[in-house]
Amino acid sequence: MINVEGVEIRWNGHDGFRFDSNNKRIYVDPYKLIAEYDNKNDADILLISHNHFDHLSVEDINKIINKNTKICAPEECLDSLKKNYPANSIILLGHGETKKIEEGISITGIKAYNTNKNFHPKKDGKIGFIIEINNLSIYHTGDTDIIPEMENVNPDVLLAPVSGTYVMTAKEAIKATNEIIKPKKLAIPMHYGTIVGSVKDAEEFSKGVNVCKTSIQEIE
Repeated sequence: MINVEGVEIRWNGHDGFRFDSNNKRIYVDPYKLIAEYDNKNDADILLISHNHFDHLSVEDINKIINKNTKICAPEECLDSLKKNYPANSIILLGHGETKKIEEGISITGIKAYNTNKNFHPKKDGKIGFIIEINNLSIYHTGDTDIIPEMENVNPDVLLAPVSGTYVMTAKEAIKATNEIIKPKKLAIPMHYGTIVGSVKDAEEFSKGVNVCKTSIQEIE
């Protein structure tokens, strides 16, 4: 866990994160959560980037969701979310759309797609998120390659995939971070150690980023 200006950031493995600030708890893409999360059901807000099994994982969502959890996701997730969580508020989010979810918390959708592979086609509408929490901006890229939509985001904190195969390689993530996104405070590698990639990819990313600090997180 790392604290950035009053926001606690926990990596839950793969693309999954938990953010805590002002008694509000936000989860992103929970997948293969550790036993600590069994029956926790403590999510105020749940963000799902796209409909692949390692992002929209009903098994893991069931561990952290409750009847008051607000779910924010792209349209391709709607059928599954409505089927499994009919009582919850579902907020659809597309590229460039900003939704105020709670006081002090707003979410903006940013496209996430592949440019040289076909796992995440641009036409699908999969997204990443710019999460604004009490004036701190966190850019969770989702599953993506280097894309033009990354330009001018300039967040405080960047969460970037580094494993290759389905997303950017560590070298590509370094280029995206240093030359395009340019986070102001911190960059954290993700999308490794579960399906593809290893901590070596995270270490390569950490060594190569020079525009801000980096932090390799332990799974919590």
